[in-house]
Amino acid sequence: MKNSPIGKKNPVHPAIMSVPELGALVRQARKAQGLTQADIAGLANTGTRFLVDLENGKPTIQLQKTLDVMALLGLELVVAKKGAPR
Repeated sequence: MKNSPIGKKNPVHPAIMSVPELGALVRQARKAQGLTQADIAGLANTGTRFLVDLENGKPTIQLQKTLDVMALLGLELVVAKKGAPR
């Protein structure tokens, strides 16, 4: 993630503007916690294929499954008006 734009403006609350950015953030959180894709798949009651697709930025991933995975990793989705202070 050397050239990743994630968190460039605000590293504490990064603005996610694409599915690949969200996938990269999920991967980063999973790895930081020492978890494998299989670990998360089991806990989230989904398959490893979904985790691979999510982390690789597949644009058609299921939102509820994504939110479930994020919750397991201690992440949450916050929607804000563009340009609003975070």
